[in-house]
Amino acid sequence: MTTPVVVDIGTRDTRRVIIGGLVAGALGVPALVGAVSAYGDGEGVGGTIALVIGLAFTGIALAAVLSWKKISRPRLLVFEAPGVRWDDPRGAPWAVAWHELGAVRISRTRERVVDPADAVLRKTMVRLDLLPADHQDFRARHADMAHLAREDGAYRLPLGDAAALVPVVERAVLGFAPHLYRGVQDEGFTVGLS
Repeated sequence: MTTPVVVDIGTRDTRRVIIGGLVAGALGVPALVGAVSAYGDGEGVGGTIALVIGLAFTGIALAAVLSWKKISRPRLLVFEAPGVRWDDPRGAPWAVAWHELGAVRISRTRERVVDPADAVLRKTMVRLDLLPADHQDFRARHADMAHLAREDGAYRLPLGDAAALVPVVERAVLGFAPHLYRGVQDEGFTVGLS
């Protein structure tokens, strides 16, 4: 493979924040209006409930607006002939040559989230794990990756709820460094409440 494989993480995250902020705002603002109306009609308990719901959802929408600049910045994961790199011009970019790595794997955790309406949502949290060939030298050469270091010596880049990225990343690594690829490591299931 000679053409770089580029995974646009920034656009995906931006889309999710926009949708989440719009939905939260669409629920929060009417709830606040309802709270004012309920208080005006003398319904203290109903007004309080609507106020709490309205503040919560409006707060989420406001958080989306306030974090817009950070979330919408361009972030690319690039696989190419020299190696793999994280292109984050306003964040923490890094690059690693294939020869510096002893192995590359994808790790994932499947999560079942139960929401209050008893619906079960499935999330697949995906990470790219880079395992250095020489841990000490790697750490010294790649201080810019310290935030990704794990106790087991691997460097883990979280890609979020991104099951669709598994085959893309897998093909990219197999295309450029098949001798390093160690497959997908399932780290089990977790169950939580949303």
